[in-house]
Amino acid sequence: MSGVPQRSVLGLAPFDICVGNMDSWIECILSKFADDSKLCGAVDILEGRDAIQRDLDRLERWTHANRMKFNKAKCKVLHMGQGNPKHKYSPEEKDVGVLADEKLNMTQQCELTAPNANHILGCIKSSVASRATEVILPLYPALVRPQN
Repeated sequence: MSGVPQRSVLGLAPFDICVGNMDSWIECILSKFADDSKLCGAVDILEGRDAIQRDLDRLERWTHANRMKFNKAKCKVLHMGQGNPKHKYSPEEKDVGVLADEKLNMTQQCELTAPNANHILGCIKSSVASRATEVILPLYPALVRPQN
């Protein structure tokens, strides 16, 4: 289940129009990217926690009013900062293709993607006869960068 109509003839533009008013009454930060939404806020004090809960309630009412659904199975909490003994949070999260932990450390992402990028570089080295800059340079953004 996805928030974006699959195989839609119309594409993402009408979807963006439909969700354009999603953040009208939101107190915290609501980021939207394609069919992903992120609600962010500080919960170091009770008022912050209450603000996020009010916003979650508002978003739930918005989904009912607009006959849309969030995929609750894909909803996650990422706690950043010092530990919170009262709640269990995800130790790491993938966001827009980048894996980061609670300290925004991307070391694991680098460890996972570096071997793939190095493999592609090796393939380029062994299969391209020319070492001319104008030949090699376009291959990096086309073949290596997508691995990261």
